[in-house]
Amino acid sequence: MESIYSTRIYKRFAQVLSLITGVIPISVAEILIICFIGFIIFKLVSRIIALKKEPQNRLDILLKCGATLLAALSIIYFSFIAVWGLNYHRQDFASIADYDVHEYSTQDLSQLAEHLILQANYLRNYIEEDELGIMTLPDGKSDVMRRAHKGFDNAAEVYPQLGGKYGKPKMVLMSNVMSHLGIWGAYFPFTAEANVNISIPESMIPSITLHEMAHQRGFAREDEADYIAYLTAVMHPDYDFQYSGTLLALRHTMSALSRADFETFQVLANSYSDGLARDMEHINMHNRSYQGRASQVSAQINNTYLRANAQQDGIKSYGRMIDLMMASFLQELEEL
Repeated sequence: MESIYSTRIYKRFAQVLSLITGVIPISVAEILIICFIGFIIFKLVSRIIALKKEPQNRLDILLKCGATLLAALSIIYFSFIAVWGLNYHRQDFASIADYDVHEYSTQDLSQLAEHLILQANYLRNYIEEDELGIMTLPDGKSDVMRRAHKGFDNAAEVYPQLGGKYGKPKMVLMSNVMSHLGIWGAYFPFTAEANVNISIPESMIPSITLHEMAHQRGFAREDEADYIAYLTAVMHPDYDFQYSGTLLALRHTMSALSRADFETFQVLANSYSDGLARDMEHINMHNRSYQGRASQVSAQINNTYLRANAQQDGIKSYGRMIDLMMASFLQELEEL
């Protein structure tokens, strides 16, 4: 998978396709999904009308509809596997990066959290903020899409598997709908586009953009995409990307620490700078404001999807990025 599919067949296909769709300034994936939903509604209405007009042929109509639907789903699923899904079975990033991933102690976890807090507090001094003291992107969200590749360009010098020329990420017009579904970004393999929800807090937009770009480069696992987002963020030349990536890693690490040692979690949380504390609370408020039945259903669907693609932890696999974080962090400490 690694030597033939992921680094050759898929990579060449995705680069060419993403450069073609990248010519269009808006998300082609979003347009296709809207058209597909409209088509499904149209076909459903037309079949209901046909059932009313020909009640004597109701069984034949239903059987034909079922067969057509099954055939369509089969073709879509086969195409998905062919153009991207096989990446779930590629070599894991820990092996690619030569990381020694193993069990770690609560003390190791707290040490990592403390390191990330120091980094985040330092980087926060170079971040622009709005009138409420929350991180903002002064040059706009489209500027983030334009600059995002720089982190991958730098990381590719160390990890060649992250290199390549792709179309730039796309901002989703219906981002508010994505937020209600609890989706912050999505990679669409049929257009090779990294799609980003721009209604989320601006502090998270750079790191989520890098996460979807990691998928674009063939890293399908969510835990690995999160880690690669962090890795490419801290290797990015701009402070806003560095801070956003560190914030992503810190949220994962502190969440794990709160479950392992809540007392230490509280102590470290009190060491947040004022700016960092405001950004963290802003993210939490955003998440609470969009909690609802739609986001719960979406999470269940996502969980089923991940389990169906060799991620047995389901949505919990997002937390496994900490294994990669710990391996990298402890390796750096040993080298000092």
